[in-house]
Amino acid sequence: MKPNEVIPTSANAPLPDKQQANNSSMTEPQRQATVELVRSQIDNLYNTPSQPSEAPTPQLETPNPYERTHTNNPQPDQEQWKQYHSAWQTYYQKYYEGYYTHHLNKAVQSNTSQTNQYFDKQPIETEEEIMTKDEALFDLRQKLLSKVQTSAKKARKSRHFIPIASAIIVVLIFAFLQYNRIIISNVMAYVSPGSIDPQNIVIDPSTDINVGPESSLIIPKINVDVPVKYDIGNDYASQMKAMETGLAHFAIPGASSHPGQIGNTVLSGHSSNDLLDSGDYKFIFAQLDKLTVGDSIYAHYGGKRYTYSVTSKAVVKPSEVNKLVYPTTKPVLTLITCTPLGTATNRLLVTAEQVSPDPTASTAAPVDNGSGTSAMPGNSPTFFERLFGRGN
Repeated sequence: MKPNEVIPTSANAPLPDKQQANNSSMTEPQRQATVELVRSQIDNLYNTPSQPSEAPTPQLETPNPYERTHTNNPQPDQEQWKQYHSAWQTYYQKYYEGYYTHHLNKAVQSNTSQTNQYFDKQPIETEEEIMTKDEALFDLRQKLLSKVQTSAKKARKSRHFIPIASAIIVVLIFAFLQYNRIIISNVMAYVSPGSIDPQNIVIDPSTDINVGPESSLIIPKINVDVPVKYDIGNDYASQMKAMETGLAHFAIPGASSHPGQIGNTVLSGHSSNDLLDSGDYKFIFAQLDKLTVGDSIYAHYGGKRYTYSVTSKAVVKPSEVNKLVYPTTKPVLTLITCTPLGTATNRLLVTAEQVSPDPTASTAAPVDNGSGTSAMPGNSPTFFERLFGRGN
């Protein structure tokens, strides 16, 4: 067969002469069978169906090896989770309980063995005691407490503890010595700085009566009954010495009167002073600031009692001595003390006028022969001022 020759597929197609000679001797069924055979071979050769009406043979699909073929496992519910955690907690509890019990019993056995060896005794075999959970926890607490106490003892015995503690104590002592007057004076401001003698209680302030020869000052409102020293020097040393035993008469030119005389009678006293200083009246005027206009003050001088009524209060600088000198036709009393409490920064002036006996019958002011001063009396030096001197 030549390549260009086409095999007839129809029974009616013309055949070559040789085939026609062979086919002429075939019967119709044989010929038909031969055509079908040839047709089927051609169909197999080109992989085409012999008849269009016939359905193709179905082919099996190759399975995907990566395709998931299993089903999802069910998730545990809340109750199962609780059972799971409870089981683990029980496990750990029993584990640690057994662990601590084992080691505790081992330590007890070791101590027992050492004690028996010390006393040269044979060990006594006893049944191993099983400790409860509370006993094991108690034993652990005791061990921790013992370690803490041991560490504290080592710290107290260390070479750093004593120097540090000593330094702190020294600083506290220095601080108290420096600021004790502030601490004590504020305490004294709320308690009575003195006590009034019952015989000096005034019932009628306007009554002119005779008293003892001792000079004193009485202020009922703040419970003050204090001796007064007159006719002393107005220098710092004289004033501080006199204030150890009471109040000091601070006489300067223009203000050097005495009770019963026209002019200004000036008396100074401490509201606070250093703990190292001597004297029983270091806080006698701690409550002087409580006086108000109209309060009564009594001065015993020369065997007579003079009654004064407070007229004003003022705070001035220590150098403002001129505030004490002013013209007046009445007997006037001025009390001086340091303010604020515990310091010598300023001076508190409490001024009062005589109301009894009759002020118009007072004698004239004395002639000034003394010398003046540049500052009012104040507190003694502080602890550090004693060591290093006062600043300018």
